Amino acid sequence: MVSGTRRGRGDQESPGYEDNPRRRGIGLATAVAALGGFLFGYDTGVIGGALIYLKDDFGLDDNGQQFVVGILLVGALLGALAGGAVADRLGRRTTLLIASAVFAIGGVLSGIAPGTGTLVVARFVLGVTIGISSVCVPLYIAELAPKERRGGLVSMNQFMITVGIFTSYLVGFAFSPIEGWRWMLALAAVPAVAMFVGMLGAQESPRWLINQGRPQEAREVLLGSRSVEEAEREVYEIQEAAKEESRWGWADLWRPRLRPALMLGVGVAAVNQLAGVNAVIYYAPTILQEIFGSSGAILSTVGIGLVNMLVTFVALRRIDSWGRRPLLLGGTAAVLSALVALTVLYLLPSRDGIVGYLVVVALCVYIAAFAASLGVAIWLVNSEVYPTPIRGKAASLGSATHWGLDMVIAFTVLTLISAIGESGLFALYAVLTLLGLVFLWRRMPETKGRSLEEIDADLQASAGRTR
Repeated sequence: MVSGTRRGRGDQESPGYEDNPRRRGIGLATAVAALGGFLFGYDTGVIGGALIYLKDDFGLDDNGQQFVVGILLVGALLGALAGGAVADRLGRRTTLLIASAVFAIGGVLSGIAPGTGTLVVARFVLGVTIGISSVCVPLYIAELAPKERRGGLVSMNQFMITVGIFTSYLVGFAFSPIEGWRWMLALAAVPAVAMFVGMLGAQESPRWLINQGRPQEAREVLLGSRSVEEAEREVYEIQEAAKEESRWGWADLWRPRLRPALMLGVGVAAVNQLAGVNAVIYYAPTILQEIFGSSGAILSTVGIGLVNMLVTFVALRRIDSWGRRPLLLGGTAAVLSALVALTVLYLLPSRDGIVGYLVVVALCVYIAAFAASLGVAIWLVNSEVYPTPIRGKAASLGSATHWGLDMVIAFTVLTLISAIGESGLFALYAVLTLLGLVFLWRRMPETKGRSLEEIDADLQASAGRTR
């Protein structure tokens, strides 16, 4: 009865609004789409444990190992560059349907690979799919979610990435007694099939529908999670933004109007990678193998993956109340502190006993701080700061920056360790993180609780004041 007195006239026109099955469907669509994040995490994380065993089966030296790891990132970079245009042309839902099918095929092909060539091809294909989905999944969720829930729902993608990484470590540990790296890789097909089936019943993005000249369909989607008045207002806002920016294309990404948003999106993506997180994700078992042995190293990464997942969950629950900026700045500062600690620990003459366990603790602190800040922020910022019609293309640049630098890391970690040691590697990442923290302090605004159109308008006003 209380809720009845609180409804506006527009809400009365939508009987059963609070119990509308499509309202619950927003959460379901988000969960299904976020399986793309799970596959992203699983396919990137599983190679760490598999590499310990497949390098012997295929006779891979350091360069060969880096190539098997890095070829996925080459594909991801290409996929990220194309992801926005693909999502804009085919629609977010159709793009994710195709991606889930390719995830399944690529996982099976990786597991049955008879040699390095087949494995490289399979991981390249998976990389392209990961790059496309890394653009499309947060974009789809951001455009479907009500603004008051957007931060948590978009961050569900990052949480599922950490669940995928953690699961890959668990699977790696489970199959380590039989050195079953083929099973580790092939099991990615299971969630891929689940994602495909789930996306068959999902809704299309309302913003994409409006940009395709289908406002009535967009209105129906919005009514699944908004009142009639809210849905009408949002349709109007999107249509007005689309009219103003309808002629924007790739060349227009360099317009002065977009410069603040582009600098922020690309900058956050760069800091995310230059902190060195994927050196840990991809090579932690290899780095820790010297201290704990093969099975012990993989077990240690299970603990690191668990911390990553749990902290991401807490950040996901709190990001819309605490805000983006405090989490991002505080977490990045803690990442820097953990990198300094790792630099010092690896300068010690021995890592036996307590020192080895302190290395694992420092890695856990590092991954926890990253998860609560840069890990969540990259996809959220790139889904929030761009104008509607060009959001797909612009977000792909942030994602491409992420994957380009990720590729550089994958191809250089073992080489850098051989040249300057683990201590030098972590010191390098510490310096880059410090520079990134300065950038974020100066550039990162607060975006919580604001519509995508309001964020865009504020960025334009800010740009006008600085010109």
